[in-house]
Amino acid sequence: MNATPETRLDPRYSDPAAAAPPWSAAERLLAGAELFWISTVRPDGRPHVTPLPAVWSDGALHFCTGPDERKARNLAENAHVVLTTGTNTWDVGYDLVVEGDAVRVADDARLRELAAAWEAKYGAFWHFEVRDGYFHHGAGHAVVFSVAPRTVFGFGKGEPFSQTRWRFA
Repeated sequence: MNATPETRLDPRYSDPAAAAPPWSAAERLLAGAELFWISTVRPDGRPHVTPLPAVWSDGALHFCTGPDERKARNLAENAHVVLTTGTNTWDVGYDLVVEGDAVRVADDARLRELAAAWEAKYGAFWHFEVRDGYFHHGAGHAVVFSVAPRTVFGFGKGEPFSQTRWRFA
């Protein structure tokens, strides 16, 4: 993935005083966000949206889910995904929408790095053991997915309102 995206402020949806934030500012927001909403597509074409925690690492968002959960079953059929985070207000804060493809992470060494990142971000409740390509937590196990952004939209709320697009090659 190209680490430096093409950045464009959309003047149609932005105050004349607005400026496009640098990608590094969006990365900080992605790294610090506690909750994301993931949107996947069911095999019959209907959307599915659910909240989940995610970790930003090495230029991608990472999330985990049980292999039999709806989002995992959807991703087995269609890897296109959108992850959204931000604030639940209309005039304060910044929202981000990350579009990309979910790719399974099954390498135990990489999973150990991600497990450490989860625990560092979310605390001991999110401690995972890693073996055989899965996160293990209690009696259950989870698959881990990585989403390298293809396009990210940023929505600045309040004065000045703005809409920025970061597109990766």
